[in-house]
Amino acid sequence: MKRICKQLALAAFLTAVSSSEVSAQDETVVSGHVLDAETAAPLQDVSVIVKGRPLGTTTGGNGEFELTADITPPFTLVFSHIGYTLKEVTVQGNRTGMEITLQATSILGREIVVAASRMEENILESPVSIEKMNAAAIRAVAAPGFYDALPHLKGVESSIQSLTFRSVSTRGFNSNGNTRFNQFIDGMDNQAPGLNFSVGNMIGMTELDAGSVELLPGAASALYGAGGINGTLLMNSKSPFDYQGLSLQLKAGLNHVGKEQRSSAGFIPDLAFRYARAMGKFAFKINAAYLQANDWEAENYTNFDRLNVQAKPGASHADDPNYDGVNSYGDEINTNIRQVAQQMAAMSLIPGAAVALVPDQLVSRTGYREENLVDYATRNLKLGGALHYRFTSELEGILQVNRGSGTSVYTGADRYSLRDFIMTQYKAELRGRNFFLRAYTTQERSGDSYNATALGSILNETWKPSQQWFPEYVGAFLTAKGAGADDMQAHAAARAFADQERYEPGSGEFEQAKEEITSRYIGFGADRNGAKFNDKTNLYHYEGMYNFSGHIRVVELLAGASYRRYALRSDGTIFDDADRDIGISEYGAYLQVSKKVLEERLKFTGSLRYDKNENFEGRFTPRLSAVVTVTPENNIRLSWQTGFRNPTTQNQYIDLLVRANTRLIGGLPELLGKYNLYENKGYTQESVQRFQQSGNPADLEQYTFRSFKPERVQAYEIGYRGLINKKLLVDAYYYYNIYNDFISALVLLQSPDGTPMELGNASIFSTVVNNPSDVVTQGWALGLDYSLRGWRLGGNVSFNTITEKAEGLYNDFNTPKYRFNLNLGRQNLYRNIGFRLAYRWQDTFHWNSTFSAGEVPAFGALDAQVNYTVPETDVTVKLGGSNIFNRYYFTSFGNPAVGAVYYLSLTYDSVF
Repeated sequence: MKRICKQLALAAFLTAVSSSEVSAQDETVVSGHVLDAETAAPLQDVSVIVKGRPLGTTTGGNGEFELTADITPPFTLVFSHIGYTLKEVTVQGNRTGMEITLQATSILGREIVVAASRMEENILESPVSIEKMNAAAIRAVAAPGFYDALPHLKGVESSIQSLTFRSVSTRGFNSNGNTRFNQFIDGMDNQAPGLNFSVGNMIGMTELDAGSVELLPGAASALYGAGGINGTLLMNSKSPFDYQGLSLQLKAGLNHVGKEQRSSAGFIPDLAFRYARAMGKFAFKINAAYLQANDWEAENYTNFDRLNVQAKPGASHADDPNYDGVNSYGDEINTNIRQVAQQMAAMSLIPGAAVALVPDQLVSRTGYREENLVDYATRNLKLGGALHYRFTSELEGILQVNRGSGTSVYTGADRYSLRDFIMTQYKAELRGRNFFLRAYTTQERSGDSYNATALGSILNETWKPSQQWFPEYVGAFLTAKGAGADDMQAHAAARAFADQERYEPGSGEFEQAKEEITSRYIGFGADRNGAKFNDKTNLYHYEGMYNFSGHIRVVELLAGASYRRYALRSDGTIFDDADRDIGISEYGAYLQVSKKVLEERLKFTGSLRYDKNENFEGRFTPRLSAVVTVTPENNIRLSWQTGFRNPTTQNQYIDLLVRANTRLIGGLPELLGKYNLYENKGYTQESVQRFQQSGNPADLEQYTFRSFKPERVQAYEIGYRGLINKKLLVDAYYYYNIYNDFISALVLLQSPDGTPMELGNASIFSTVVNNPSDVVTQGWALGLDYSLRGWRLGGNVSFNTITEKAEGLYNDFNTPKYRFNLNLGRQNLYRNIGFRLAYRWQDTFHWNSTFSAGEVPAFGALDAQVNYTVPETDVTVKLGGSNIFNRYYFTSFGNPAVGAVYYLSLTYDSVF
């Protein structure tokens, strides 16, 4: 069957080419197999390229390859594969049935990377720290998908908010939606422009189309512009010229094993498809992937004190009348029942003497658990396609579209149900050997997404307004006290009375009210007072780069420029755009110069970039680096990098009511002025905490706003990367970061009349400001990889700490001091059987966010997979699991605990 497919493919290929401008007589066709020299086992995913030309392919499941090149012989083919010695073969003309054998050894340190300098270079000579996964490594990951395997890389942290939503970071300041980390797919910024961060890999590459992943820890603004102040991830898909054929993957999995979150295991169908074909100068590919699952459930019911940002005693309202569970919503609404009693007495609803029987205490409404409010029926559909045309062997045009849609759950200031969320990217690109021109747009559509926290509160208010519920509570409390009950018994009786006929989860009334609220938009008005977003924000980006190195012999020189436009459109449900259109323009340019001296044993690189956002002053971000070749394949690197990030679109223009008296607002002067925070200054959360303890108004402190600026970092790094005895790759670094104008969250309580007497009726604002003092972090990492006769053994350990931080502002470093990974694997263990084990561990740390704060316990997890390639076919069977011992853990406080995922996949890959 395989031979027939190959013959048909070759016939179709030759037929198409015969009508093109290239004559068949000018084409050379070579084919054959690549085998392990010692075991004679076929080698899959061997890279086969024409030396000195951007032409190539990879071997299939039986080690077969086929390459058609419009080059006049002779030319040289280069065969390379992880764990094997590179081999060059000269081709004199058409050849079929070639048998190429590769000797198992190490080719560690010979990876070619692009991200570090925007030009090809050996990974050993990279001027900054960099990690890479190529196509073979992606295929062998011990994880359900390559994106889930990113925490196996050195220094990578992650926050898991749902099954399909993982945020990644490096060097600290991990967060649920990481705005300090850039993610690019085929050169396109993958952030959702309304959210300002990447939604994991919900909108990204399919596993079958993943070609390579390069990770830059630390600042990269000198080449990639704003953002990425703590890391940049570049993911590149497979070219339809280099990877032709049909690929199918059928994967089935299980989660929720052990009934910890659900009564039965969740079945996960995961399907993927890729087809690519080249016809002369024209090539195309199409991709599709679909996943469906029962998501992880957030079940943290810790009693949380939102004013003091810490846990407090009590596991329910039976223990604390002011109970506020982290993952229950609606119980954020509270009031002082003594004040309610006083108001009732003033209205002659109760005797004045009864007020003394009511304690001076906060009481919260009864909330709803997250499991009853969010949509846990996770779905993710990814569609993509690209058209490629090679005008010449060095000039290529590309039209590309990526579209992702689905349902997931995300944690921000609240928990959000991303239901039928859609993001689409369109790209047009022209690239040559020394340049590229690229234009793309990212279009975000919120679908039926809604705020689960707001839903809980509005459900309560729809059933019974707080203006009615709290007086009923006080009246029932006094009745119980009159019958001889103590305070706790009276509280229980009062809640039972006030909650009579409350909407019960699962009831018809509950579901009808939930549907009505989630179909109405956030805000005020006849068609508002709901929990739904209406976000249709777009991003437009244009950029180009030219490498002048081929024209200048003295130095390597490249230059580039970019322009970006955000068009914010949320209809007032996220941004302050209910009555106006908001746009933000950014532009930038950069220059990089490199030079090797001292007989090429020392390489200097200098970069300089300028960026300007229309709301802020322009910024220069220089970078200087040096790579010293101590001995062949042993290099020391030193770098000083600067980075910056503009306040995000939400940092600038958000205007979101999250609770009855709490609002998220941007830090621009126009938003602060809108809520009179310059004239009627708010009291800082910390000073209100002190005032509550002391009762002394002198402890209160009002906040005076300063100018709002982009955040900056100066990053110093020294590192070593070397290959010892051709078998052991060592990579180590130490970094020291100094952040200036660090963007931090600030919570203010604004009294209606500006006096402490009215703080009980305060409006709460959460905004962002620049930290007035420097924030300093430092850390180190060590990675070891050993390769011998096809075996790969490796490990890495990293350390991160924050050494200086300003008091009074949120510290969201959110990073364990220590974390490590161990891995062991072999691609061909025995008769086409391969395996990989990966163990990961991280230390205990404190998590802090605008949603919640608390300790994240240390955990370790073992991921494993074993694979078998069926002889004489292109089918690979893979059985694996992540966290195979099913020890539930969570990566950030308030997010769901994560158990095991077990999966079985069948992959048919006829790529040639």
